Amino acid sequence: MQTLSSRFDQLGPLAGRSALALIFIVSGLGKLADPAATGAYIASKGLPLATLLAVLAGALEVAGGLSVALGARARWGAIALAAFLVPVTIIFHNPAGLEGMALQMEMVQVFKNLAILGGLLTVASLGAGPVSLDARFAARRGERSPA
Repeated sequence: MQTLSSRFDQLGPLAGRSALALIFIVSGLGKLADPAATGAYIASKGLPLATLLAVLAGALEVAGGLSVALGARARWGAIALAAFLVPVTIIFHNPAGLEGMALQMEMVQVFKNLAILGGLLTVASLGAGPVSLDARFAARRGERSPA
């Protein structure tokens, strides 16, 4: 019989990856559903090819989110999402020059993204865990699970 601790060791990474990936999957689907609206927001920050960037961002978020959630090449998915999150945070949540409630709201977004970045770096460094496609494929090849 499995102990609660061993059960958590198996299912905890799955639950954590799922929670971490959900924000990217939902956000990415939203961008893909209405790239013109997302493109208008991107253009408001002075970036060129805004609608194309919206579609690319949406595709990256969905693909990276699914990679992390399913544990399929999860390390690479986490690295891609982390690399995406850094410039997004700097460009779209820059609190410089803001005051009052606007400053507070952007700081919340910055710290939220830092927390997400921490989760992504954890997946990138430790792997997807035992309940993942990465572990299943490793077992099929007769290899030790990548974590």
